Amino acid sequence: MSDFKNLVEKLKNLKTQDMFMNDFFLTWEKTDDELNAVWTVADALRDLRQRNISTKVFDSGLGISLFRDNSTRTRFSFASACNLLGLEVQDLDEGKSQIAHGETVRETANMISFMADIIGIRDDMYIGKGNAYMHEVADSVEAGYKDGVLEQRPTLVNLQCDIDHPTQCMADALHVIHEFGGIENLKGKKIAMSWAYSPSYGKPLSVPQGVIGLFTRLGMDVVLAHPEGYEVMPEVAEVAKKQAAECGGKFTITNDMKEAFKDADIVYPKSWAPFAAMEKRTNLYAEGDSEGIKALEKELLAQNANHKDWACTEEMMKLTKDGKALYLHCLPADITGVSCKEGEVDGSVFDRYRDPLYKEASFKPYVIAAMILLEKFKDPAKVLEQLEARGQDRIFSEK
Repeated sequence: MSDFKNLVEKLKNLKTQDMFMNDFFLTWEKTDDELNAVWTVADALRDLRQRNISTKVFDSGLGISLFRDNSTRTRFSFASACNLLGLEVQDLDEGKSQIAHGETVRETANMISFMADIIGIRDDMYIGKGNAYMHEVADSVEAGYKDGVLEQRPTLVNLQCDIDHPTQCMADALHVIHEFGGIENLKGKKIAMSWAYSPSYGKPLSVPQGVIGLFTRLGMDVVLAHPEGYEVMPEVAEVAKKQAAECGGKFTITNDMKEAFKDADIVYPKSWAPFAAMEKRTNLYAEGDSEGIKALEKELLAQNANHKDWACTEEMMKLTKDGKALYLHCLPADITGVSCKEGEVDGSVFDRYRDPLYKEASFKPYVIAAMILLEKFKDPAKVLEQLEARGQDRIFSEK
């Protein structure tokens, strides 16, 4: 069998019915079959595109994107995913919409969705707000569809919230699966999800939380490392602990970066803001306390500066398995001597892993496209088979 046919046969044996006409919020809300289906469809779509076979399953329709935080990779990945499937993308700029004039979430969600098939939202900056907002949008379009206002029910993909970054972490995992030759080879492998110094403050918690919330599902030895005071959401740490126990892996938390890196097969050094500080910032913004926000920023920058030794240096990398651990990052990284004076990773380490990092990022458009396809089609394996049988050239072939 070809790789593509193997992927389709694998997909046929996975239960994906509950993904149809549903949304993707958090990875730990999905079953093992559903996560595997995303990775399988992503690989199948990539295979078709590499063979110059069009993967357009829509002839028209919109993918609506709403980014409440700056984005490069995720923004273009969502646009690429929608285009791959035949949807056009319309970005909702809240500053240019009636949202600025007090339009309700329910009204906005319905007004933008008359011809929308998918809505992608990134809302990651405020604790207790982002994921809740996504649910409110999803509930609003569900009601609009049931009430006959919308002809179709747009489904939602979480492009990063305050709790999880599922498209990033699913792409990270697919990269790791390929690097280690299959998901079955990940059991027992050690991954260090470590805080690292950054000269900026307020980076979201969703990447470290997403990593510990997903990789503990794979039977891995997952270590979360951070200085004291940089804890993640306690409920997410509990999810990771529970999943590790259920999946035959390990989940530990340490305040020693060297301990985390020792014999690690994979390292993911990434800065984030303390959970308590993110809660405080959310409250200050809600109160409109600009002076309080400035004071908090100053406090957090000083706190970060106490931990400049938390960096992915050449010496730290020597502690890893054979000194050759796979280095991961969601990008952009704070690169010492390149993008900043002192940062998360040495320039020499980053340069050595530049190509693998770009490959890691390349999985995200396919992961997002897979999430969309699984949400929009009841029999995704049949859809993939029909795409191959149709054999429409993606790029016109000169005869």
